[in-house]
Amino acid sequence: MIVAVPKEIKTREYRVGLTPAGARTLVEDGHTVLVETGAGAGSGLDDAEYRSAGAQVVGDVAELYAKGELVVKVKEPQAVECELLRPGQILFTFLHLAPLPELTRALLEREVAGVAYETIELEDGTLPLLHPMSEIAGRMAVQVGAFYLQKENGGKGVLLSGAPGVRAGKVVVLGGGTAGGNAVRIAVGMGAEVSVLDIDPNRLEFLDQRFGNRIRTLMSNSQNIEDEVVGADLLVGAVLIAGARAPQLVDRALVERMGGGSVIVDVAVDQGGCVETTRPTTHDDPVYSVNGVLHYCVANMPGAVSRTSTFALTNRTLPYVRRIAAQGLVAAAKTDPALRLGINTWRGKLCNEPVARALEIPFTPWSPPT
Repeated sequence: MIVAVPKEIKTREYRVGLTPAGARTLVEDGHTVLVETGAGAGSGLDDAEYRSAGAQVVGDVAELYAKGELVVKVKEPQAVECELLRPGQILFTFLHLAPLPELTRALLEREVAGVAYETIELEDGTLPLLHPMSEIAGRMAVQVGAFYLQKENGGKGVLLSGAPGVRAGKVVVLGGGTAGGNAVRIAVGMGAEVSVLDIDPNRLEFLDQRFGNRIRTLMSNSQNIEDEVVGADLLVGAVLIAGARAPQLVDRALVERMGGGSVIVDVAVDQGGCVETTRPTTHDDPVYSVNGVLHYCVANMPGAVSRTSTFALTNRTLPYVRRIAAQGLVAAAKTDPALRLGINTWRGKLCNEPVARALEIPFTPWSPPT
């Protein structure tokens, strides 16, 4: 199979869909790997490394898309990239379609086989390809929040660790999954006062056993959310329902009660965000203010630590890329239930039920062609 790896063009997206080592593995498997010129530069990977791995470096992106049977990316295709996609082509990337009706329509109209990293789900409910990026985004969330809490950056001038005789900053984490759990880890390490809310008592029990009395665990309900958010210096939104829009747990009125200089980092922005006042931002212009509350809602946070993210992502995606390249998507999906759940668009049909509900588009379960 011909595997194509384009350069990411989303604003300040420095990751790349495949490392040179991954390219080498695919070449050794007997596949052709095409990599766009400069695709790995943002992650410190130059064209010579890809050539040494056996990949072909292509300067013309239109040629790359025209030849590629399996396109491996990091982020959802931008409008100009959608124009290059063709019927039957396999697109393997983060899609996050629930808040993106235009992209969804484009993939359906072009009859692209869109396979989303974030909806590949194992039997135990874990999301293996989303996991590494959620880990990184969760860890970054507190780091970024601490930066913007500084007075010179627009915050209220709070140090999360506090100081002798001065209380620590309060961090509230909505969602105790992978991203939320990693945010808790970093916040605890910084010495903050930490509360985490989740609807799953088993997850709260796990976090309680791991961090003990260094955190407060609470069931997520409207009363507890209100009580905790009002006093938060830093609010981290880390709620995820696989494939679906994130539920809005914090309304505008509650944001306005947080106080000027407080900071919200909504990691769930890829899925629409869990705060009413969330809107996607970029690394070029990452922060905006609502009633004095700073919002950091960058939809590709891990792109800022591109080298770490690229290697972490390829570690997880490469086995699936190899399987698809070797067997074709249909055969690979027949034998892998997790991969089947990753198929969001197929022959002009929307095959992910949460996305279909969010966008009010008819849902068609994926089934192999007869």
